[in-house]
Amino acid sequence: MTVKEIAALAQVSIGTVDRVMYRRGRVSAETKARIEAIIAQYHFTPNPIARRLKRNRAYRFCAFLPRGDQDAGYWGQVLEGIREGCNEIAPLGVETEIIEFDRYSPKELRKAAGALLAEPFDGILLSPIMPKKTKLLIDAIHEKKIPCIFFDADLPETQPLCAIGQDSFRGGYLAGRLMHLLAGSRVRKPLAVLDAHGEDYHITRRRDGFLQYAEEQGFSTVVQEYSGYQGVELSVDEIALFLQGHPDLGGVFITNCMAHRVAEAAKRQQSKRPFVLVGYDLIPKNRELLRDGGIDGIISQRPEEQGRLALLNLYRHIVLEQQIPPKMEIPLDVYFKENIPR
Repeated sequence: MTVKEIAALAQVSIGTVDRVMYRRGRVSAETKARIEAIIAQYHFTPNPIARRLKRNRAYRFCAFLPRGDQDAGYWGQVLEGIREGCNEIAPLGVETEIIEFDRYSPKELRKAAGALLAEPFDGILLSPIMPKKTKLLIDAIHEKKIPCIFFDADLPETQPLCAIGQDSFRGGYLAGRLMHLLAGSRVRKPLAVLDAHGEDYHITRRRDGFLQYAEEQGFSTVVQEYSGYQGVELSVDEIALFLQGHPDLGGVFITNCMAHRVAEAAKRQQSKRPFVLVGYDLIPKNRELLRDGGIDGIISQRPEEQGRLALLNLYRHIVLEQQIPPKMEIPLDVYFKENIPR
C-alpha cells in the first residue's frame, strides 16, 4: 500500500492524504475519517526514511539517566538496552544522545538537566528518580512540548507520553509473600524493610506494598529509611550498624539493588546469616550471591528491556506516528538460586 493508492481509494489527491497523515493544513472531517479508515484497514505505516528526507534532518532523541556504574551497575544494565535500541533505529535516521549524571549530586543533576534543555531534541527518555529535583526538569520538558517517556519508575501528576516499569506496590507485596514462604517459622520474629532511596516514589511504593502484606498477616515490622541525598550510595557500614541494633530479625527486605551489601554486613557479624534476605535487581553481585546462597530471593525488573522499549516506543510515536499505550507494565520476575539464567 502506497500514499498514491490510499489517495485513489479515498478519491482525493495525494496532497490531501499527506495533510491527514502529517496533520498539516485543513481537511474536512468526513474526508479525514475516510482516509484514516483506509490507513487503519491496510495497516499502512509511513516510510521513516522518506519522512526524514522530507524534513531534511535527522531525528534527535536523548536518554537521560544516572551514570552506568552507579547503584552497583544497575543503570549500566539500562544503558545496555538503550544502546541496543540505538543500533536498531540509527539506520532509520535517528540519532540518540546519552546524558549521564551523578544521581547523588544535586549540582551535577542540575548541570546535566541544563545541557538537556539546551538542545533541540525531538524526544526524551528519563527515569523520574529524585522526584523533588526531577519534577522541575519534567515541567520544563513539558513547557518545551517535547514528548517524554519514563522508564524504571513513574511519578504521579507528571503525564509522560508513556511510563514503562513495574507496579511497585505489587512488587513490594510480592516481596512480603516471598519472605513469608521462605522464612517459615522465622516470620514470628520482626521483619525489616531497608528503605533505600526513601525519597523516590517507586521505592516508597515497594515499601508500602511489603508493609501491607505484613499487616494482613499480622507480622511485626521494622522500617529503616536511607536517603540518597546524603551524597553516597548506601554502605555496608550503615547496614551493619542497623543489624547490630536489631539482632533478632526473621527477615530483611531491601527495596533496591543493594541486597549484596546486606549479605556482606550480615557476614561480618556472624558466620551464618540468621534471617531471610529478599531484594531487587539481578545485577552481577546479587546474581553471584543468589547462586551461592548469600541471598534468598531477587525480584528482577528487566532493566535492559525497559531501556530498549523506551527508545523504540519513542521512535514509534515520533517517527512512525503510531499510537503507543500510556503505560507498559514489566512483569515481576522472581529468581532463586535454582532458576538464575546462565
